[in-house]
Amino acid sequence: MSTINAVSPSEYELVSGLEIHVQLNTKTKIFSSDSAAFGAAPNHHISAVSLALPGALPKLNKQVVEKAVRMGLALNCRINQVNYFDRKNYFYADLPKGYQITQDNQPICREGFVELTLGDGSLKRIGINRIHLEEDAGKSLHDQHDDYSFVDLNRAGVPLIEIVTEPDIRSAEEAAALLTEIRKLVRHLGVSDGNMEEGSLRCDANISIRRKGQQQFGTRCEVKNLNSIRNVRRAMEFEFKRQLELVEKGGEIVQSTLNFDAEKGSTSPMRSKEEANDYRYFPDPDLAPIVISDQWLKELQLSMPALPAQISKNLMAEYGINASEAAVFAEDTELLAYFNQASGLTRQKKSLINWLIGPVRSLLNEKGIEIGAYKLTPPQLAAVINLTDDKKISQQVALQQLLPLLEEKEGADVLELAKAFNLLIEDNEDELGLFVDQVLQKYEAQVTAYRNGKKGVLGLFVGEVMKMAKGKADPQKVNTLVLEKLS
Repeated sequence: MSTINAVSPSEYELVSGLEIHVQLNTKTKIFSSDSAAFGAAPNHHISAVSLALPGALPKLNKQVVEKAVRMGLALNCRINQVNYFDRKNYFYADLPKGYQITQDNQPICREGFVELTLGDGSLKRIGINRIHLEEDAGKSLHDQHDDYSFVDLNRAGVPLIEIVTEPDIRSAEEAAALLTEIRKLVRHLGVSDGNMEEGSLRCDANISIRRKGQQQFGTRCEVKNLNSIRNVRRAMEFEFKRQLELVEKGGEIVQSTLNFDAEKGSTSPMRSKEEANDYRYFPDPDLAPIVISDQWLKELQLSMPALPAQISKNLMAEYGINASEAAVFAEDTELLAYFNQASGLTRQKKSLINWLIGPVRSLLNEKGIEIGAYKLTPPQLAAVINLTDDKKISQQVALQQLLPLLEEKEGADVLELAKAFNLLIEDNEDELGLFVDQVLQKYEAQVTAYRNGKKGVLGLFVGEVMKMAKGKADPQKVNTLVLEKLS
């Protein structure tokens, strides 16, 4: 066990590495044809393999290997083209075989890294020690009966990758940024839904402290099963403070496994871990080694999409948008696909970006849907935007009247529908001039105030004229006419 002499808290630093478990979104489990879907009634997605009945043999799901390799490529890993499965032996109620099939000495991916952009704009590189394949265990239910615990084996055999980082994390902010990036990547690559609430993405955090400048690591404590980015931050902040207070009082940090209480925001011991557990790893005799050929690896490399960081960079360079605007597209593959389909039909690409991250995004939020469920097709939205940019329809009328009509009449021609419902701008200066005169007569006091220097009332005049024109006027032209009348 290690101790740290009590010094000023500012002389300490947090040292952490994460073990991130990602549930892969295959239709079936890693070694059987059982469904891997979430949410079924207990023990409905099981078979002889899931139950580990005598004579049942595992058969590897090839798609699991493909998804692991894709994740490894995204994290700049070296792909281990010959790797194999091991048995990790331990006994627990929701582990039917008495061992877990995992990878120990020869994981599928090694020696990668991920670049993070922190809140202050600085960059931080976190090393990836390994990515290995394994099967998930079942689930013990302790709240179903006063006297007994139940076991649900639906999750047993669901495919996982475990991403193990180097101990390069130095703050809760860095840990949160890393998890955010991993969740972004797994969704972008289509390897997992990254849903932490359902357990598709969860992590264990190894946390220790040491004096700044010291090379030797302190004694670490492992906080298990953190299921939200917020809880990772809270657990890390609490542990840093707890360990700091302990050593300042002359105490020793005992290597242990901890549970995080989300309600109290504190950790508590699950078990001490003074000696490493002996899992008696050995190669699984029922599974042949995985051999990834040069040709298959090249095919997977060529099929990799552009990653979110590169997409953001490209969008910022091409369209002059800021990092937060670019991130909206980089983090949402459906929105990016919609943009790509519409951009070739939209004369001003920046207008399309503004619509998608502005009014269209607000519309989707109101409806509680993603862009993939939006009834307007990319060509239809492009046509609406072109009409507004050409000043043939006002944006207000387009949003409030034309878009709802297009949702009702799926597949309708945009221009024909706008004409049929008399939504296009009527370029009648005489009529607009009459409207301006009526508004200025109605608001004589405000006209006087304007002429005395209160320029803010101009918006009132323009808005009133637009109402009288029922939105079928060019706001810029109305603005010009009002100014002419006021001069």
